Amino acid sequence: MSVSISAAMSWFRGPRRRGVTVLAPLTAAALGLGLMSSGAALAAAPRTALPAQTSHTTAVPAPTRAALDPSLVAGRGADVPFAEQEAENARTNGTVIGPGTAAYTLPAEASGRSAVSLKPGQYVEFTLPATTNAITVRYSVPDAPRGGGTTAPLDVTANGSHRQRMTLTSAYAWLYNQYPYTNDPGADLLFPDQWITECGCVPNQTTPTPVVAKPFRPNHFYDEQRLLLGRTYRAGEKIRLSVPAGSPAAATTIDLLDSQFVGAPKRDLRAANALLFGADPTGRHDSAPALDKAIAFARKAHLKVYVPPGTYQVNRHIVVDDVTIEGAGSWYTLFKGHQVTLATPAADGSTHTGIGFYGKDAAAGGSHDVHLSDFAIEGDVRERVDTDQVNGIGGALSDSTIEGLYIQHTKVGMWFDGPMKNLAITGNVIADQIADGINFHTGVTSSLVADNFVRNTGDDAIAAWSDKVEDADDTFRDNTVQTPVLANGIALYGGTDNTVSGNLIADPIREGSAIQVGSRFGAEPFTGHLWIKDNTTVRAGTYELNWGIGLGAIWFYALEKNIDADIEVTGDNFLDNTYNAIMFVADFPVKDLYTITNVHFADIKVDGTGTSVLSARSAGGATFKNVTARNVGAVGVNNCGSFHFGPAGSEFAVTDLGGNTGGDPAGSAGTAWLNAADSPTTITCDDRPAVVPPPAPTAW
Repeated sequence: MSVSISAAMSWFRGPRRRGVTVLAPLTAAALGLGLMSSGAALAAAPRTALPAQTSHTTAVPAPTRAALDPSLVAGRGADVPFAEQEAENARTNGTVIGPGTAAYTLPAEASGRSAVSLKPGQYVEFTLPATTNAITVRYSVPDAPRGGGTTAPLDVTANGSHRQRMTLTSAYAWLYNQYPYTNDPGADLLFPDQWITECGCVPNQTTPTPVVAKPFRPNHFYDEQRLLLGRTYRAGEKIRLSVPAGSPAAATTIDLLDSQFVGAPKRDLRAANALLFGADPTGRHDSAPALDKAIAFARKAHLKVYVPPGTYQVNRHIVVDDVTIEGAGSWYTLFKGHQVTLATPAADGSTHTGIGFYGKDAAAGGSHDVHLSDFAIEGDVRERVDTDQVNGIGGALSDSTIEGLYIQHTKVGMWFDGPMKNLAITGNVIADQIADGINFHTGVTSSLVADNFVRNTGDDAIAAWSDKVEDADDTFRDNTVQTPVLANGIALYGGTDNTVSGNLIADPIREGSAIQVGSRFGAEPFTGHLWIKDNTTVRAGTYELNWGIGLGAIWFYALEKNIDADIEVTGDNFLDNTYNAIMFVADFPVKDLYTITNVHFADIKVDGTGTSVLSARSAGGATFKNVTARNVGAVGVNNCGSFHFGPAGSEFAVTDLGGNTGGDPAGSAGTAWLNAADSPTTITCDDRPAVVPPPAPTAW
């Protein structure tokens, strides 16, 4: 989702009376904000980096999921074919960085909030947990001084021999400045007429005009690269990643290694083979015309299109309708293209085009019966232009399936403009996007997003945006989301009768959190039901840079309308929350206009909060039943309501339906997080409670 930054919610901690925090206008002096370097840790960040560690010697870095013991997230998230191993748990003579959550820093964007920094001559070594012939390395190398990226070598050796060399690049990483960002680290403020946190001011309305440090707000540091090893290695054998002497990168940061066994390429002898129509598997010649011919023939002959192993150059959209296109597997069949600048902007506002498989526009009837499977799409998108249609999959696809794709370096992995219906997106990997991972935009109904793995998006990883027409009867289940750099893991903006279930969401970084229910972006209201059940979030509940407050792992945000549909949140686990587990918030200028009501929590587990289990900063109310919490850093319920603090109490009603146990807030042993002695509207408002970093989650 596009994010427009404003200072609408300008709160800070003012003087207290009778346990209530009184709000005062935001000033730079009140927040203690000077002009800081963009990489500086925010004062409110709850975790600080550990001292540098070297010669880390863990013998066998056990596989993790979302940087946790897999038993803690069992039954949640995508069923992926690879084993994840965190570099900070591996054997290395490099330096472990983190953990840290401060925005614009390398640890904050790393899986598990930690990584390993390697200088030339240093290594990190992993012991394989299972049979392996392919790896994915998530890494970061520095940008060029003037932007645009650099390349750096990384040697991969198995058992001390069989060396292969990877060429890492930062060409698709390192964005700067204000949204929608720039690739230029030396750029002045893109929008000096917008409020920024660094000075707590609007720069061009401030005298003297503040000067911000450059590069300003660097972000989106990481990328990943896949490698077929050329032979098969057994469990217990070792893969070492080494930075050779003379590398131009002063530091190469390794976040994690995914290892897997990739089977033989798939073949389909009965399909229309793209090679017969002139497709070039060497990538030297443009294969788009050949694919068009293969698709046209296959439709007439009622055949599938099969694309054998190879790298196929495609620099524009391939329009698909009533056709099946299958590759040999996402490790073998790769569509790769350049981003092309259009001579004149397209009717939809696009100034560029690039590789993408697109259904027809909904206004033209859309496409139907499209089935895409078992190939990779690698784009060439290095900047965010919101009007551009440079997504991996786009258009309107009804009665269709997308399965087994790997999509990297496009603007959005899959962006659908409805109305459209009955689309199933299953078993895909989407990585390193400039914006969203998957977005259902405008009237996408009766559709499924399941068992997908989405990592390192530049905006919401998975979103349903009911813009003008509501999304309805959609299900988002059993997906894994990791490290969305901006916004949320899964976000719902309006809609009716939608379900979010069984997902695993880890390490959101800034201006969002794990799950959002939001009335914003001009979305249609929430109606009917919304079910949010059996999800697990990890290290969510981020710090909102513009508001200066901590969010919840799940947060409900009333900006443009009431949120009053029947919302049930059941069976979810909120683990290692940086700030709050649950949050209700209305933007301050509209806090007396909009409410959040009819939300029901049941059978919830909260293990660790930097601050509270529940933070309420709006009018409305919610019910709680069998919500168990432990390792709570502050008061269990931080109920500020609409900040009027009248004699009737808070405008937000916290209704205790029983079974809400545990918590021990603020060191009060034996105190339940939801105090039955308080009335539903008792004011327990601490605008910015002290943060107590929680211990690592453990089994219940």
